Amino acid sequence: MNSKALPRQINSVEVGVYECEINLKFRLIEEKSLLSDRDKLLEVLLDALTEGSDEFLEMLQQAVKIHETSELKASPQMRRQLMRLRNSADNTP
Repeated sequence: MNSKALPRQINSVEVGVYECEINLKFRLIEEKSLLSDRDKLLEVLLDALTEGSDEFLEMLQQAVKIHETSELKASPQMRRQLMRLRNSADNTP
């Protein structure tokens, strides 16, 4: 039996603030009445995109850009959340 204590693993999760840009171009078959409600339209589009292309959605073009940015550019609410995340990672045994 080995009497040496196992080294404690530290799960340090690094978090940061990122700016993301998504450009999509697609064709969609949908009811015309939906086009007047932008919030509902966005919800339907996101649902359709997560399920993938089918006979009602045809993806034409997609581009994703992401880069880390200064925490100072984030809103005060986001900075507070970032501090909470970091503090909770410090307190994890």
